[in-house]
Formats: sequence, C-alpha cells, structure tokens
Amino acid sequence: MKKNNAKSDAPKPLDLDLRPGQSIELLKELHILTREGKLNQDSRRKLKQVLHLFQFIEKILKELSEEDAAKSSNVAAGKPADVHASHMGLTLADHGAGKSYLGFIVYDLFFKALSQGHIYGIETRAELVEASRALAQRLDFKRMVFLNTSVAESSQSDQMPAQIDVVTALHACDTATDDAIAFGLLKKARAMVLVPCCQAEVAAKLRQNKALNLSRTPLAELWRHPLHTREIGSQLTNVLRCLYLESKGYTVTVTELVGWEHSMKNELILARYTGRPKAGAADRLQALLTEFGLTESLASRYP
Repeated sequence: MKKNNAKSDAPKPLDLDLRPGQSIELLKELHILTREGKLNQDSRRKLKQVLHLFQFIEKILKELSEEDAAKSSNVAAGKPADVHASHMGLTLADHGAGKSYLGFIVYDLFFKALSQGHIYGIETRAELVEASRALAQRLDFKRMVFLNTSVAESSQSDQMPAQIDVVTALHACDTATDDAIAFGLLKKARAMVLVPCCQAEVAAKLRQNKALNLSRTPLAELWRHPLHTREIGSQLTNVLRCLYLESKGYTVTVTELVGWEHSMKNELILARYTGRPKAGAADRLQALLTEFGLTESLASRYP
C-alpha cells in the first residue's frame, strides 16, 4: 500500500517562525494569519519585523526583571536599595501603537506569563484604540491599557503611572519619535526602543537655509540636491537623537531592525539608562546644531 505523502495545508509553528506558546488566535485577530491559518508574504514580513524587534525588547525586559528581583532581595535582607523597585511589575508604553501589533505580541510572549505588569498603547485614532480594547477583552489580556491621545499629551494622562520602565515607538512618524523620547525622559524610562520613521522636520529646516549654507560651508554640498536633503535630514535627525539620549544619561546602540529588503525605515535605536550623562555628547549635539544652522529652530527639541 502506498503511503500518503500529501502535506497538510495547516501551517506549523516552524513554518511561521512562531515562539513556543504563541497565540495563533491572536495572530488571526491581528489579520497576520487568515481564519484558515494561512500566511501571505506581506504578513510574513510584518510578523518577521515585530518578532525580531521583540527579541530586543525581551532581552531588556529580562534584564530589568533581574535587576528588580535583586533590589527586592536586598530590601528583604535589610540592605539599602539605591533605586526603588516597583511593586506593580514592569511597565511598557508603546507610542504610535496603530493596531498594537507590537504591544499585543509583547504581552502574549512576555507579560501574559507574569502576575503583574502593564502595557500601555498610545494612539490618536479612536477607532484603532476601540478595536484594541475590544481585542484585549476577548483575549483576556487584562493588563493592557489603550489611550486615545497623542504621544506628546500622553505624559500628562492620569491613566499613566508616574514612571514607565520601557518606552517603544515602532515607526512613529516624524517628530512623534522625539515626543516618545521626551515622554521617556519625563517618565524616567529605564530603556527606550525606537524605530524612527519619515524624519521630515530637519530636512525641511535644511531646505529653508540652503542658499545661506551653500555659500557658508562646503558641507552644505551634502544636501544640495532634494534627494540628498531628505536623506541627510533623516540621518542627522537620528544622530541628534542619539547624542541627546547620551547627554541625558543613556547608553545608546544603533543597529538594523531587519534586512533592508523588508523595510527602508530600518534603523533601530536602543537606549539604556545608566544615570551617567555625557557632557561630551551634549557638546557635540550643540556643535552639530550650530554647523547645520539648526540651533534656533530645534532649541525646544533639545533643551
């Protein structure tokens, strides 16, 4: 008798690059999988990006959990603790959450197994916030909170705790990434995970002063042409952000999120708070602002 070698159409965890215990139902609700459990190429790219970013976030969350456990042990043993360990568990704020793909997957793969800890999704589109709230209720993800507000305004919300451990912003457009950084500084974030997108602000400022700069410095040749202006503006924006974070006491690592074939907005900025501000970073930040004629226009951005 011949053996039936026909392969099942049902996707296997290995086929989808899923993690042990990951909710298939969640992926269907997020429309990453179809109701039949199929995965198209666009969804595969999206899932690959989010899961790859989760690996960086997971590492940070584990480190913070270990730090908190050590602090709690010191307190229990009567030793002084230099930093307060929260009794409410870890907190994560996801800015520009959209449909909250990232927040839901981080909760599913990390927070769901914990007895405490909250994820806060911040999004300006009311319909997406309502959809996320409904989905969290259906999945019994009780410690997910969704705020219908802007990144800039969220820091004043009474629904947010005084301190947030981790701030994330995946493809928060243009200055929303800067707002997320400002939020993180105000909330004394212990880590920030940022994937910037559509950095138009600095490029617009460079275009305004182009005639003056072309006569003033040969460096202005780097943004003589419109395409170069956009690219230099984007690059300069992220360099300024990194220096700003270092000047505020963070160590910064810049790397790729995934391969460039998956996304052109692919720069990942990882910042961990050390409490040791770098005066040299502040000096270099100001020097760059001066060199590119941005001191006045970005004074409020980098106080």
